[in-house]
Amino acid sequence: MSRIDLPPPSADSFAQAGGRLARLAAAAAILAFALSSYTVISPGYTGVIFNMITGNLHTVGQGLALRVPFVTRVQSYPTALRTYTMVQRSGEGSSEGDDSIDLPTREGQHIRQDISVTYNTTEDRAADVFRDFRGAPMSEIESTFIRRTIITVAQNAAGQMSLTEIISSKRGDLQAAITQELSAEFAKMGFGLDKVNLGASHLPPAIEAQMQQKMAAQQQAQQADYELQKQETLAKAAVAQATGEAQSALVRAKAEAEANRLIQQSLTPTLVNYRAVDKWNGVLPQVTSGATPFLDLRGK
Repeated sequence: MSRIDLPPPSADSFAQAGGRLARLAAAAAILAFALSSYTVISPGYTGVIFNMITGNLHTVGQGLALRVPFVTRVQSYPTALRTYTMVQRSGEGSSEGDDSIDLPTREGQHIRQDISVTYNTTEDRAADVFRDFRGAPMSEIESTFIRRTIITVAQNAAGQMSLTEIISSKRGDLQAAITQELSAEFAKMGFGLDKVNLGASHLPPAIEAQMQQKMAAQQQAQQADYELQKQETLAKAAVAQATGEAQSALVRAKAEAEANRLIQQSLTPTLVNYRAVDKWNGVLPQVTSGATPFLDLRGK
């Protein structure tokens, strides 16, 4: 089989290939420059454009935001409401695993508390957020400032209350206290607090058992008190019924006595004879003692 010898590449072919590569590189550079000349601000966010040379910054709303590559930097912050959740149940909070807050009580006991905080910033405060946190992304701010502030404020507020107050009688007061203090702390850094929600409280097993025993004792006491009140009510009802029956009998007896008195006063000899005659059937008794019974035919 014969071998085919190819001619060696010429200088012109090298030049043509180099020219094509240069054009491709230039096109890629132009495309990269064009793509880096704008940033998309997502709905519900405000963009902060920072000039790294002059130090100036300004905010823009959602949509395309123009920037100068290598000169300006763009960072987005949420103006729509955003919720940071810290709960015990894995997969339901902003972080994995048990992320509920450890709350101390006035007695020195500790419980785990679920909590969620809803907040945002405004377009006019987004620049403050950028400045205060040196352009950090929102995820980093949440994992540091937002998280730590929630924990600190909640622990300080809970430390002023007893365990019973935290989980029952003053739970609303605890939530209100956290809301007030957290709102002030967030405002200092450019964020607005919408609301705080306290979720489930998780007691240590020993305290849980004590609380259940206490609740059982209270329920027994309430049941005993209910039974006592029930018996007292039934006794009062029986007394009232007996009193009513006695009074009713007394009224009947007085009525009968009065009726008998009136009857006795009205029974004269003439009336007695009249009533006897009125009821007589006209037949004399077959056996008599010699006198005509009850008939007095003497004239008066």
